[in-house]
Parts: sequence; C-alpha cells; structure tokens
Amino acid sequence: MLDPISMAAITAVLGAVGSGVASEAGKWAWESAGGLVRRMAGREVAAPTRPEERDAVARIIHDSVRSDPELARTWSAFARTVQTTGATIGRPRLPASVRFFTDRKGAMKLLDREAGRKADGRPRVAVLYGDDSMGTSALAVHWGWRAESLFPDGQLYVDLGRRGAGSAHTAGSALRELLLRLGLRDERIPPSEAERIDAFHRVVADRKLLLVLDHARSAAQVAPLLTSAPSVLTLVVARRPLSGLDAFPVPVGPLGDRDAARLLAKIVGKQVMRSARAALPAVLARCGGSPYALRAAAPRLLDPGLLTAAPPTPLPHDEPTGGLTMSDSDPVRTAAEDAYRLLRPDAARLYRLMGLRQWPAFDAEAAARGAGIDVDAAEELLGGLADVLLLEHTDNGRYRYRPSVRAHAEEAAYRQEGISGCSAATTRAVEYYLRLSVTAARAALPESWRVPDALDDGPDGAYAGRGDAVARLAVELPNLVEAVATAEEFGKPDTVLTLCRALWPLQLKAGHHEAVLPALRIGTAVADAQVPGSRAAGALHAQLAHTLGELQLMDEAGAEAAAAARDERAAGHTRGLASAIEFLGLLRLRQWRFADAYDCFDEAEAVLDGIGPDGEGAADVPRARALLERHRGRALRGLGRLDEAQQHVRRALAAFRANGEAYNTARALTDLAEILLAGAEPAAALPLTDEAIRILSEENADQHVEYLRRLRERCSGPPE
Repeated sequence: MLDPISMAAITAVLGAVGSGVASEAGKWAWESAGGLVRRMAGREVAAPTRPEERDAVARIIHDSVRSDPELARTWSAFARTVQTTGATIGRPRLPASVRFFTDRKGAMKLLDREAGRKADGRPRVAVLYGDDSMGTSALAVHWGWRAESLFPDGQLYVDLGRRGAGSAHTAGSALRELLLRLGLRDERIPPSEAERIDAFHRVVADRKLLLVLDHARSAAQVAPLLTSAPSVLTLVVARRPLSGLDAFPVPVGPLGDRDAARLLAKIVGKQVMRSARAALPAVLARCGGSPYALRAAAPRLLDPGLLTAAPPTPLPHDEPTGGLTMSDSDPVRTAAEDAYRLLRPDAARLYRLMGLRQWPAFDAEAAARGAGIDVDAAEELLGGLADVLLLEHTDNGRYRYRPSVRAHAEEAAYRQEGISGCSAATTRAVEYYLRLSVTAARAALPESWRVPDALDDGPDGAYAGRGDAVARLAVELPNLVEAVATAEEFGKPDTVLTLCRALWPLQLKAGHHEAVLPALRIGTAVADAQVPGSRAAGALHAQLAHTLGELQLMDEAGAEAAAAARDERAAGHTRGLASAIEFLGLLRLRQWRFADAYDCFDEAEAVLDGIGPDGEGAADVPRARALLERHRGRALRGLGRLDEAQQHVRRALAAFRANGEAYNTARALTDLAEILLAGAEPAAALPLTDEAIRILSEENADQHVEYLRRLRERCSGPPE
C-alpha cells in the first residue's frame, strides 16, 4: 500500500484535487489544500497550474509532513477525502466502418507495419494523408476494426476539424473529449491543457489502445495528443503531410480503374454494371478514383436516362450568364456539381443557402428558417440531399457538409441568389439562432440579470424545465459560436453581444469553456470597439473572465475581471461592479491568495453599500451580502483565522436559511464543517455534514454528496 505521505502519494492527491476544481466540491477541496500548504510553508504559496508547479508544491508538503507528525496526521486526514483512482475504461469504440470497402492493400500493409513495430520509446504514429474525397477517414476506421484484437482496451476516435469556423478542436478540448471516453467523469477532468496532457499520458500509459485523430489541421494541434506509451497506436488523418509531425507516412491516393469499378459493382450490383458498360469509362474518368465521387455517381448508374442525358449548360438553377466552373482536379466538387444539376429547384435552393456559412451540424428547423420554408418541407429536402451525398448525417440526426461540397454550395448560392439574396438568407439563419439562444437562456436562468431580456414575441413555455433549456444550448453551441462570428462579420454588434450574453447559463451550469471561448473573445472585442464603458461590455468581460478562470488561465482571467469592473464602474452599474470585484476575489481563492481574496470581498461589500433601498438591484443585495460573508469565511479559513471564519460563515448560513435557499444553505454548512474540522472539532462538524448530505441528496447534487460523505468519515473516525 502506498505510504500516504510519500512524494508519489502527495503528488497523486494534489493532481486529483486539481483535476476536480470544475465542481463546487472540487473547489472546496482545492481551497482546503491551499490552506494546508500555507500552514506548512508558513507563507503564501501560489496555487500550481502546471505539472511541474504541482511537483514543487508536493515537495513542500513532503518536507513538512516528514518533520512534523501533527502535520502528517492532518495531511493524511485530508488525503482520505480525495479520490485518487484513475479512469475506469469500458471499451471505447470507433465509429462504424463503411459497408463497401475496396483495395487499399498497400496502405493497410503500411499500417500493419507501424502497429507491429518493436517498442523503442518512439511514439507509434502514422499519418494517413490524401484529398478530402480519397477515403482517408474510412481507411483509418476500417483498418481499426480489422485490427481490433490488437487493442483490447479499446479504440478512441476524435474528429479534430468538423466543428465549424472558429470552433475546431484545440488540443485542450480534444483531450477533454478523449478523457471522457476513457471513463473520467466531467468534474474530474483537469481544467488546464497542461494538466490534461499529463492526465492523458498517465491514463493510457499501460493500455493497449488505438487512437484515431481525424481531420487534423496541423502538427501543433496533434502533438499534445501523442504518447510514447508502447501499446498505443495513433492514426492521424489529414489532407496533406503535417510538417513537423514525426510520423510514419501513409499516402492515400485515387483508386485505380479496376478497383473503382469493383467498388461501384459492390454498391449497385453486377447487373447494373453490365447495363452501364458503355458509359462506365466516362463515369470513372469523371470520378477520378475518389470513393466519395463513386458513391455519389451510383444513383446515375441506377437510372440509365441520367447517364445518357447531356449535362445542361448553364446549370438549371443558375442564371443564364453564369455557369459554374469546377476544377476537374477536385472529384468532390465535380461529384457535387453532377448531383446538383439533377436536384429539384427547391432542394437546390436549400442546398445553396445552408452552405453559405460553416454551420457545424444543423437541423430541419434551422434550415427552414434560413431558407424561409416550412419545417416539414425542409426535413424532406434535407433527407433527399443526404441520399445523394450532398449532405452527411451526423450521429444526433443533424446534417452537415463536406468542406469541398459546402464550397460548391456557397459558390452556387452567390451566382444564383446574388449578394442580397445570400445576405438575407444568412441574416435569417443568425436571427433564428439569436431567438433560440435568448429563449433558452431565459428558461435556464430566469432570475439572472446577466441573461438578455426575453424577446417581445418570444415563445412561452418552450422548455419543460431549466435542464432542458441548458441541454438545448449545449447541443446548439457550435452553431451559436458560428452565429457570433457571422454577426461580427456582417457588422451586427448588438446581435454579437446578445448571442454572447445568452451563453451565460451554459458557462455557469454546463462548462464547455473551450467551446465558448472563441465567441466570448469576439464579443469582448466588439464591445470594446462599439460600446466601451457600458453594461454590455462589463457583462462580456465578466463572462470571459469566468471561462478563463475555469480554464486555469488566471492572469488573463484577472485582467478580464478588472476590465469588467472598469466598464461597470463607468456605466454606473453598482450591482455589476460589486459582482465583478467579487469574481476577482473568487479567482484569488483559486490562486490560494487568501488575503487578496478577502480584500476583494470587503471591497465588493463596500460597493453594495452604495445601493439604496429603492436603487436598482436593491432586491439582490441581501443575497449578495450573504454570499460575500460566505466567501470571506473561506478566505479566512485559508489564512488559518478559524474563529473569524466561523463567524462570517454562520452569518451567511443564517441568511440562507431565512431565505429558504437549500443549495446555498448546504454549501455554507459544508464550509462550517470544514472550519470546525480544521479547528479539531469533529463532533461539532458531524451534524453539519449530515444536514448538508440530506439537503444535497434532495437536490441530486451527487458530486457534493460524495465529497461530504468522505468529509463525514473524518468527523466520525478516530481522532487525528
């Protein structure tokens, strides 16, 4: 059994606590650790944000507990409240392989060679590269299923590039997705990219896994996801070799005519191939050896009339003066053109208009609004577009374009609809997402002054509950990020700011901080340029500060919180100013800067004094004061001033009880129990933990309850 005061055990505890700060229970544990470290060092110690900083803090703890038995007992008791177990892997799986697969024997042998290479400390990495239509992704997945027995611990897949403009996976967001699939619960995933890299390497170190990184864009995006674990093979799928990536190259080019014909025969059958024998050479030449283009050509083989009809010029959906000019070297766009020529006018119009922006994955309602048609009609048309491979189905029943196909649709839209028609369609789509986001945000947080006001003609009762509203925001988040970028590009600052403010419930209740970050950066830049010193600017800087803090980017978060306070002060928004200063104090708690945190909470209290009984936000003041009392108690606990800490938290507890706030009552009870335990009063802390467990069990706050049960063990266990 590992010695609880060994360097390895202490480092594991710090890592586990740092990984859990996304939850409220994790924040409690993190602040408790900071208070203990301050006590051991006899001075302020900066909270670690990187693995090497964590190791330095672990050394401080190790040296202290080795020389002081009382500190050793205190640390061991704290460590028992922390879960340090690793991820529990089920068996993550790859997406389904394609039904019809032909040739690629040479590439398969190259992958077999890299998979079977003797472990020598070099990462096992192969990069499959080829044009968008050459089936590189299909090859990686097909080989992975064929080699399934080599990876008994599972096969991981992440799509690095299919999330829309401004929201492609970063290394940090990709690692979050991978750690979730490896079995880590959301609240146990480290907030910073450096910690996620460390956690990922530790989890996969002794696993036999396949990792497929699809649609990679650069070596920088991929490098943090690579591991030298001897039994992990990583397949990187890209359109070209990635400069700077040390990987075994596997080029994927066009199918030869014989293999292309074989693939078509598998799709349409031998009888159809015999009937189309005369036209087959022209079809193969036009498809250029592309598996995608060959699949897209299948409907024309099944209908002999389509093979013999000459393509009309100009295109039937274009103005007479402007036929499309497609490069014969791009089989995807050539296949898209061929399929587009055969569409009904209403289907062609929908195809064009939804291709104007990089919507990551849209549904029939969004398509209907963008095209100005009925939702049922849009659903039927989208299904038809997917049938001819102009759209792809996603796992959750939505639709998306291949990049080259979307480029074709966009070009066709500008030729046929003109600039004004394209602008109108894009505006309709953005307005749809604006309405959706504001309605969902109001349903998720109806009491919050940070959420945009409800729309005058917005729907009532659109969501069954707050959870449903948050879930809808989460599903639409990639599209909302694209809507923000689109509104900024179209010069609609009010739309940008409202869309960004509607993200607040998602930030507060569901995280997704990497995904919202690009939108919030756009929002704050627009606010600074268009409405500096306004409430809107203050709100956006506060939201950005919150997300940066959750991502452990503390210096940036502090600067944004200060900018929020600056703008709220300039706008004369006293409640917003107090909130911004309060948030800066919460950041200081996360940094273990307890004295600075206390000063921020005192300053926020003084600001609240400026709100009179009839002033704006007066109704919020009592609750805001109670929260500040609780926060000051947390800061004083970190400073070791336990009697004063207890007084502040008891006042907060009384206020929350009086207002009937169950959740905040339980949080204050937990704070008070930890203060009493730090003061060696476990008997007094025990009933507080029991009451908090009862309250939070009724609130379904499972993470908090789990933490409290471990805290209770300290209360009822043997004396430290």
